[in-house]
Amino acid sequence: MDKKVKLSKAKTESEQPVKAKVKVKRNTKRLRKLKFSSGLFIAPGFIGVLTFFLLPFLVIIYYSMVDNPINAEFVGLENFASVAGNTAFRTAVKNTVVFSALAVPLAVVLSLLLAIVLESKIPFRSQFRTFFLSPMMVPVASIVLIWQVLFHLNGAVNEVLMRFGIDRIDWMNSGYSVIVTVILFLWKNLGYNMILFMAALASIPKDILEVARMESAKPLQTFFYIKIRYLSSTILFVTIMSLINSFKIFREIYLLTTDYPYDSVYMLQHYMNNKFKKLDYQALSAGAIMMSLVMIVIIGLLFIVEDHFGKDVEG
Repeated sequence: MDKKVKLSKAKTESEQPVKAKVKVKRNTKRLRKLKFSSGLFIAPGFIGVLTFFLLPFLVIIYYSMVDNPINAEFVGLENFASVAGNTAFRTAVKNTVVFSALAVPLAVVLSLLLAIVLESKIPFRSQFRTFFLSPMMVPVASIVLIWQVLFHLNGAVNEVLMRFGIDRIDWMNSGYSVIVTVILFLWKNLGYNMILFMAALASIPKDILEVARMESAKPLQTFFYIKIRYLSSTILFVTIMSLINSFKIFREIYLLTTDYPYDSVYMLQHYMNNKFKKLDYQALSAGAIMMSLVMIVIIGLLFIVEDHFGKDVEG
């Protein structure tokens, strides 16, 4: 009897490594199938990114370092030096920096203030929300048409100014063109930013705000010491989106003023568009790479600032 027990135990012990190996093989096969099926699902997206983003970026780097696409003679950084010394490029860079420096902070601050106002119970709150969200539903061409009606030399704004004894202003062909463009940018983007801030304000823990009230914290103290810290990631996102949208203001300016607008609203996109029309791919590619590097640096700095102010909240 003892021999039978010993034999069964030995048999069981000898079968255990075999079962473990079989189990490992099954798990390995299952993982392979899972990886294969996951790869099939990811493949279309990966091929799309490779085809429409990575390969064109490599082509742009190639064009920026040759004299022209036909001769394809390597010239190193000569194209970058030529673009950096170009007067039109410098004007476009200066105007783009000035516009972004004006429009982006205003877009972030005003949309945050609007979100705070609309969070409180004020009369006509829904009407205010509709007013700022309506540009999101209107096509760009329609928005530009409204601005042409308002700020044309014979437009509605000049008609109102003339009633107060002020001469007509050619808004889009003078130094006022930047102000008009900033107002257009704000009206078009405040609604989207406001919705993001309203969602972020609603997600702040209520118990922390209640404790602040019990400790007799003033509204400004609650805002700067609690709300701003919880809003840091949203502020970063809104700033990045506003910065990207400020670089895309070319559409509106182009529809208002065509290829060559007044000097103060000649943006980087105008320079790129005009170089593309002239088939000057090497200058176009060099300018695009320089602009991309600047954007990477700016966004990196924004992430560093957000990490500094938001790490205690995440912890």
